[in-house]
Amino acid sequence: MAQRAAARAFDPAIVEELKGLIGDRVTTTLAVREHHGRGEDWFPVTPPDAVCFPESTEEVAAIVRICAAHKTPVIAYGTGTSLEGHVTAPYGGVCIDLSGLNQVVDVNRDDLDCRVQAGVTRKQLNEYLRDTGLFFPIDPGADASLGGMAATRASGTNAVRYGTMRENVLGLTAVMADGRIVKTGGRARKSAAGYDLTRLLVGSEGTLGVITEVQLRLYGIPERMAAAVCQYPTLEDAVNTVMLTIQSGIPVARIELLDEIMMGATIDYSKLDGFERRNTLFYEFHGSPAAVEEQASQVREISDEFGGTSFRWTTSTEERNALWQARHDAYYAILAMKPGKFAMSTDVCVPISRLAETILETQEDLIASGFSAPILGHVGDGNFHSVFLVDLDDTEEVARAKATNERMVQRALAKGGTCTGEHGVGVGKQDYLVAEHGEAVSIMRLVKNALDPDNIMNPGKILRA
Repeated sequence: MAQRAAARAFDPAIVEELKGLIGDRVTTTLAVREHHGRGEDWFPVTPPDAVCFPESTEEVAAIVRICAAHKTPVIAYGTGTSLEGHVTAPYGGVCIDLSGLNQVVDVNRDDLDCRVQAGVTRKQLNEYLRDTGLFFPIDPGADASLGGMAATRASGTNAVRYGTMRENVLGLTAVMADGRIVKTGGRARKSAAGYDLTRLLVGSEGTLGVITEVQLRLYGIPERMAAAVCQYPTLEDAVNTVMLTIQSGIPVARIELLDEIMMGATIDYSKLDGFERRNTLFYEFHGSPAAVEEQASQVREISDEFGGTSFRWTTSTEERNALWQARHDAYYAILAMKPGKFAMSTDVCVPISRLAETILETQEDLIASGFSAPILGHVGDGNFHSVFLVDLDDTEEVARAKATNERMVQRALAKGGTCTGEHGVGVGKQDYLVAEHGEAVSIMRLVKNALDPDNIMNPGKILRA
């Protein structure tokens, strides 16, 4: 499929057609194109030939129809925070920037759901919901667009309690490869009516259609939220604490791991006072005052078994936000460790019973490979990361990082895990997708060919030609 996309030359007439549709909201300016040609990753900038800024689903559909007529690639763009090359344009084409679709369409307080346009970000939605007593919990760290979060099946710090986008998207509006507008799912909490097209599009990374609206599940803001930080003598002690906490059925909202390298970088970058450069867990508990106290007490007992220091507690909203902002800024804290180098971020997920051995083996491999690379992650659901800082001009260092990453992925697969818990496949994980799913990838190709026979929807992503 990629060969067909690569063979196409961009027809300048497309730009004139697009200008006739949306005027000066289409541009071929190089700086804008380059901005839209990469995410927050290490992949080379590959800009599209043009960038469009639609303001409605109908405009998106009209843009896609023009591109379909010319067999021109279409790349959807949210906030550009992807980590696996999702928004690169290896075959050129037209980038559709969805930031102009930024309206909260409706909120149904009694039914705990809402509908938003794809360009609404998670922070924007929660600010809108602030006075309703509701919130949307999926928190990948970056202030990503909700359409992009649906497209990549995003996860994040709250997934251990509230699930991922897969569990929290009730329905979608999407523009398909021929420009048709389809609506999937609905507001009912369950349905047995036909194929589950919502789940097909969630996680499809823009390769099947452009998501323009999302129906989301909401939750009541807990009566109390408490955060805690606890530090441990060894990485194994910290991970074993997580495993026993989850296996004990304690409904923690968040458990985040920062190894001693990551904690040191976070202390330096986010100015966290009073902490040591040690293996650390960040916790958060949601519920009634009594429930929060019970959860915290249970976790404290488990932590004590593994040599955890006394918990540092806070129920202050400002202090909790500062703590989680520091965690969300981990990527930038890592970059600050070696200015001028690029970050190659990894992402695997394993069954919780295999978490300790997988992380410890990964740590040993990182040391043996000569990388001072931090380990961090949403370990409450078995998801963890490492980040390699590399000089992209140093071919030996890049090759070594790639080889270490490949061993990390193969290690996770061997333990019943997945090559990506939340980053998605994009460009970077295509070979691992085959290793993980085998013959099922051929079925994915059949679906792709049926819905996008000319391979114009984000070509070169997920499936390798």
